[in-house]
Parts: sequence; structure tokens; C-alpha cells
Amino acid sequence: MVAILGMGNPLLDISVNVDQALMDEFGLENGGIILAEDKHQPLFPKLQAMAGVQYIAGGATQNSIRVAQWMLQEAGATAYMGCVGKDANADLMKAECEKAGVEARYMVDEATPTGSCACCILGQERSLCTNLHAANNYKETHLQEASNWAIASGAKIIYSAGFFITVSPSSIKLASMEAAKTGNLYCMNLSAPFIMQVPPFKACLDETMPYVDFLFGNETEAQTWADVSGWDCSDIEFIATRLSLIPTKKSRKRTVVITQGKDPTIVAINGQVQTYAITPLPADKIVDTNGAGDAYVGGFLAALSKGLSMEQSCKAGAYSAGVIVQQSGCTYPAKPDYTF
Repeated sequence: MVAILGMGNPLLDISVNVDQALMDEFGLENGGIILAEDKHQPLFPKLQAMAGVQYIAGGATQNSIRVAQWMLQEAGATAYMGCVGKDANADLMKAECEKAGVEARYMVDEATPTGSCACCILGQERSLCTNLHAANNYKETHLQEASNWAIASGAKIIYSAGFFITVSPSSIKLASMEAAKTGNLYCMNLSAPFIMQVPPFKACLDETMPYVDFLFGNETEAQTWADVSGWDCSDIEFIATRLSLIPTKKSRKRTVVITQGKDPTIVAINGQVQTYAITPLPADKIVDTNGAGDAYVGGFLAALSKGLSMEQSCKAGAYSAGVIVQQSGCTYPAKPDYTF
């Protein structure tokens, strides 16, 4: 039985170290996350031609699911759905998932190439520029296929990063309402400021929130929610509290988990706040901070799927994030040095 199902935008990460001149050439900001426009298209072949380029099975949700599977070390514990093309990049991603132990249930769009993400690393941060391509074409009909629906209905946890809102709100609605019906958990991530700043995307978040059991985000995303909601507040603990109190249609109270890098993680449940310390890594051990948020969610969900406490779930999330920031891209050693 699948414990955790991820639904999102599968992307092949094209990851390479760049200089400030390239960032300026394409108008990229360090730490930024954007969808590629026409002016960004020459960036992708340019990166692929550079020395040291790495290809990683990516996309925020797929990253979290791969990390959850790595933490659990149990065959068949996780599954993932999203749309890919019929090409070598899709084959590469599927092979990576199979190697990791994730059951990849890709919808295949034969007319569109597999999505990719230009990961421009500058120092310890990176700028992400995404060509969604096939990932943009996921349809709820794939979720509704009998074998896929059986996974969705049976999964203890369904998780989507906020980026999936830009692709298939109808799939989010179906999955979140099914979790409400079965008593399973539905989890979402705010993922990026633009998800809250674009009215149709924010509307989907608002519509889904009554069905969200666990909401993840970082301090910047929490602040963006407050700003677009007119809350006139910069106290992240208070913002997390208000997010936890948005009315729910489920019997359990919503848990809001806000990470703050090396600062304590804020957890708000039904208006009550607790913080959980992070053990900071020495600066010289940090290679790449970008996958930290996805990895934190992966570790957290792995612990949550085992019915562990909030403290244990936060500890597992902090561990997996700490491992991933010591790697380039969302990659990890063969086995975790961690036991539940």
C-alpha cells in the first residue's frame, strides 16, 4: 500500500554553476523562481553546453517524494503522478524514480517535450527558470483512471507543491476532497510568492485551504500570504497562527509548518504555536541551499506517514534538509544515517 502520493510537475533539472554575467544576461535573480518566457529560451541550450552540467529528476513535489522514499527505505511506500513527454528526458526521470523506489505514474503527452528547469547556481544559492512543457498538460482524467484512483484513495498522505496549482486545479480539488472523504491527509506547500500574487492561483489556494491538513512554506511565502491578504503583519509566528485558523471542513485542525532556514521551524496548530530548533551546519559544509525546503517536507512526510509526533516529524525534516544542502541539487547518499 502506498503511504505517500505526490502530484506535481515533473521536471528534468539542468543544473550548473554560472557567473553573475549570465544571471544579468537573462534577468535572473539569485534565489528566484520563475516560469520561462521567450527571452529565457536560449538559456537552456546554453547551460547544457557548459562544463559540469548535472541532470537530476526534479520538480518540487517529485523532489519531496524522492526524499520521503529515501528516508523510509521501504519498497512501494511512495508514488508520484505528473505529466511528461515521450522522450529521453522522461525515460531518464522514470529510471531515476525506479532506482529511488518511487512508483512513477506519469501521464504521457506524446506531442509535447518533457518539462525542464534551468538551475543556475551562483555561490550557495540558485535561480530556477522553468519550462513546464508537458508538465503543464496534466489532466484529472489520468488521476481518475482506476489504478491511479486506487492509489489516491488508499494513500495515507497526498502532497502537492503549490506549483501544481498552475497546472491542474481540478486534480487538486478531486484529490483533496477524496482525502476528506477517506479521512486521509491532504498536504500542500505555498512554494513561491507568485502563487499567492497571481489572482487565479490564489483563488485555488483559497478554495483548497478548507481541505488542507498540513500547509508548508517558508518565512518569505508566509509573509507574502499576509501581504496579499492585507494582514499588515510581519510577525511570522502570528501569520502562521492565522493560517492555521482559516476555517476547515475536516474534523482535524490544520497544521501550518513554516521553515526559516537555520532559524527555528514554526508550527501552528489551531492557533497554538510551537517552535523546533534547527542544528545549523558549518558554512563550509553547505553546498546548495535550494533543495532544502523540498527535502524538509520529504523527511517530515516520511515521519508523518509512520504516525510519529510533531517533534519527530520536524526532526526528520531537519535531518533530510541538512543532508540535501550538503549536495549539489536534490541528491542524497545511498542510505540515510537516520532511524525512525
